[in-house]
Amino acid sequence: MAGAFVVKGCQKIGGPQIRNLLEAKDFFLFDCDGVIWHGEKAVSGAPAVVNSLIRRGKNVFFVTNNCTRPRESYVHKFSRLGFTDVILEQIFSSSYCSALYLRDVVKVRGQVFVIGCDGLRRELQEAGIPCVEEANDPDATIYDCPLAADVKAVLVGHDDKMTFLKLAKASCYLRDPECVFLATDNDPWHPLSGGRILPGSGSLTAALEVASGRKATVIGKPSRFMFECISSQFSGVDPAQCLMVGDRLEVDMLFGSNCGLDTMLTLTGVSQIEEAQEYRDSELTSNHSFVPDYVVDTIADFLPAFEELEEQSS
Repeated sequence: MAGAFVVKGCQKIGGPQIRNLLEAKDFFLFDCDGVIWHGEKAVSGAPAVVNSLIRRGKNVFFVTNNCTRPRESYVHKFSRLGFTDVILEQIFSSSYCSALYLRDVVKVRGQVFVIGCDGLRRELQEAGIPCVEEANDPDATIYDCPLAADVKAVLVGHDDKMTFLKLAKASCYLRDPECVFLATDNDPWHPLSGGRILPGSGSLTAALEVASGRKATVIGKPSRFMFECISSQFSGVDPAQCLMVGDRLEVDMLFGSNCGLDTMLTLTGVSQIEEAQEYRDSELTSNHSFVPDYVVDTIADFLPAFEELEEQSS
């Protein structure tokens, strides 16, 4: 969707343009990692921006592909890092949305085999979805290990204890064409300090797709399902009144484009403006979905706009 105040094409904005945007939009969707925090440290000014939006009556949501934490844990992290006005209902993680998809869309009747962390399992349990309990037998192999008889879905998320046996079991379950194949997200990797990277859920999903010969349904960004979860739980969510703020072009900006939202790239995370400009200038029309409507150095650039609005109202 074309921006309301600048021509679409990853243009840098500030000052009056941000103020006009804050006045025009009622719904703000934020990615978390690289946008409002880095690990256990909040991006400078981010808590003040989020708290100010909420106190001004704006609808603020957090859409994250990080499936390692249950939402309750996210609430504690928000509070710990100074985002004091955030509540559980504003948080839409790929693990929570995966649980909703299994419960409300698939209406799964049976167990789910999970490749993922405890946080993902906890979200499924909160939704009343039974998971296959894995026996901790270091000597088990796919040749002789037991397989559950009533597995109706395989769900892949981030799993730092991924094993060949888990991959083999999931491949066996997916030989049943009635077994649903889901992935929390398709993120290929995540940045770590010192130039290192952490393989993401997408890399594990890719391995299982090759082994099973099937394609997973992706729940998290850039799929539309997260936005559909928000729309189903909150009334009056109009895409034209929404702004999606993220740091990854191929995930956050594409998510916004898929959902018909205006998009904003913040340069505190993975993607940089030069990459956005390359997509903008590409001859491939499909690459234009990665281009943000707006670019800011950091969401702390919102703060002067808040000050101007307060001066106008005083």
